[in-house]
Amino acid sequence: MSASRCDILIQGGGPVGLACAAWTLQKFPDAKVILIDRNPVDDADLVAADSRGVALSHGSKLLLDTIHAWPADSADIHRVHVSQAGRFGRALMTREELRQDALGHIIRYRDIHMALRQALRSIQNKSPHFVWQHINKEDGQAEINARCIVHAEGGLFKNQDWVESGRDYDQSALVGLVEVENAPPYQAWERFTSEGPLAVLPSHYGPNILNLVWCGTPESSQHRLQLSDADFLTSLQNEFGSRIGRFLKIQDRRLYQLGLNYRKEITKDNEVWIGNAAQTLHPVAGQGLNLGLRDAFLLAEKLVAAFSGTTENQTPVNIQSALESYAQSRKVDRTTTIGLTDFMARIFTSNLAPIVMARGLALSALQWLPPVKTALARQMMFGRR
Repeated sequence: MSASRCDILIQGGGPVGLACAAWTLQKFPDAKVILIDRNPVDDADLVAADSRGVALSHGSKLLLDTIHAWPADSADIHRVHVSQAGRFGRALMTREELRQDALGHIIRYRDIHMALRQALRSIQNKSPHFVWQHINKEDGQAEINARCIVHAEGGLFKNQDWVESGRDYDQSALVGLVEVENAPPYQAWERFTSEGPLAVLPSHYGPNILNLVWCGTPESSQHRLQLSDADFLTSLQNEFGSRIGRFLKIQDRRLYQLGLNYRKEITKDNEVWIGNAAQTLHPVAGQGLNLGLRDAFLLAEKLVAAFSGTTENQTPVNIQSALESYAQSRKVDRTTTIGLTDFMARIFTSNLAPIVMARGLALSALQWLPPVKTALARQMMFGRR
């Protein structure tokens, strides 16, 4: 296949772009696909790159298992404890209630990136028309004539070259690794403070080394970033409480700005946007990458259905119709996930007395109304189709 012509052009070599290519080629090895990847061919830089922990749902694990792209190192979540700092109301979700092996998993970003690169390389060996182009970020991209263009190069909030709809939460997330005295294994903690959510999550480093995600105002977050380790741990202990014992050590502190950015229309003519190129979410419920992977999986299904028929009967492909069908199939899951994440990001930072009371009642309702809790947990784990 010519490097300047293809049926499907995927722009973006992050996890969502890699997954879309892998699922497409797994289902249709003869697909004429070009993947534009701004990362180097060599893995050395990526292995030493982003070590932040990201949340992947059990539904995402099941999807990635289909292409053997699940990383060897991951930390399972069996229980999630949700509470408000200094307020009443709490809820506990367990894997036993949902009859699942796990509620979710915490994986280093670089590990999921590497696992998908390895999976795609394996699939590449059986895909004669697949071209994987690695280009430098400084280099311009040669013009490629593609029947369908998939935009999977999203980036982080405020580092994106597009802004359409959404909001700036006026928050930053401070992430790092924190050592605790005696943490219960396989448990995640989500504690809502007056400035935003504070999450302590398992890691593959062991039961007492946990991932920390502390959301707050940009000013407070910057101040916490600059504190000495001892002062930071004291501040964290005061905010989180003593539910998991003493916080002993903090390392690898970094800041990320938070906001919501989403496209109202995710398709136009022969183009489609997926993952962070379609929507960038607040990390409050850990849904961003999970939603992007569901985008990639379902788009691959639509593209395979559209293009695989052309090799059998030469029927012309109506790309616009296929992409409109994709957009319609993603509407409910995408709208629900964006709306739920945005609602949680805003409602749990309000200090108005009626809202504080309502939050406590809502958390109590989750605890005492199992069907409601199950429905919410299943949305987080599998989305809606």
